[in-house]
Formats: sequence, structure tokens, C-alpha cells
Amino acid sequence: MKATFGGGCFWCTEVIFQNTEGVTSVLPGYMGGHVDKPTYEQVCTGTTDHVEVVELEYDEELVNYEDLLKIFFKTHNPTTLNRQGNDVGTQYRSVVFYHNEEQEILAQNFIDELENEDVYEDPIVTAVEPASTFWLAEDYHHNYFNDHPENPFVQ
Repeated sequence: MKATFGGGCFWCTEVIFQNTEGVTSVLPGYMGGHVDKPTYEQVCTGTTDHVEVVELEYDEELVNYEDLLKIFFKTHNPTTLNRQGNDVGTQYRSVVFYHNEEQEILAQNFIDELENEDVYEDPIVTAVEPASTFWLAEDYHHNYFNDHPENPFVQ
């Protein structure tokens, strides 16, 4: 099964899901824009409307979609529009891209529960949108955290 999340820089999101039991594949890439085969440089201009995302493959017998949503919402700030920490731009927006109607319902219900329980002081701005074409990020973005542990950005 697939799940796709945008929660800021994909370098940090990638490693979190790489260490999640039941997740069998994590790929960094881009989704949601209007340009075919976007490059990192193009996405960073903010003109393509793409989001930095991770696309997961997971084994539903070992981890369910709700668990992935919990991890996603605990590991980024869903209340900052087009921003995660010092990273600012539409490519860093918080978004759940759903692959089927069940994921759409689960994601929206999960956000509604967080809002009803006042988990965050500010309103959640995470979008829930249908998955579109996933464009794989350039090779140097793959496994970034593990390949560049000295980089203070990922520490």
C-alpha cells in the first residue's frame, strides 16, 4: 500500500519513516505541481506548486495508515503555512496526499480529531489532497540523513 506525505524538507521526513516498522520503501520526491519532471532547483523557486514529499510503501499487516498519520503529525508542525522551522516556501507546506477514498476519510477524520482535542494552539493548516504524479527526487536527496550525518540541518 502507498502513502504520501509532505511535511517540510524530505530529508528529515525520509529517515523517520525509514525507521518505522512495516514501512518497506521510502522515496523522496515531488507532488502536487503543474510541471512535468521538476528539478529541485525548479521546485525551490516556488513556481511549480510542487511539494517536497516522501512516498511510502507499507505492509498493512505490520503498520496501518492511522499509525502513519500519527507519526506524520508528531514529526512536523501542521500549523505553519508553507513553512517548517527555517524552511519557508510552498514546497514545504503540510499536506497528506491520499491514494484512495479510505485514506482521504481517515486523514480528514484524524485532523478533525486533533482540532477537536485542541492538540495544537494554532489551527491545523495541513491540506488533504488527491495524490497526483510522484516525481522522484534527484539521487543526492535519497537517504540523505544517513549519508550526511554531519550536516547540522538533519541533526
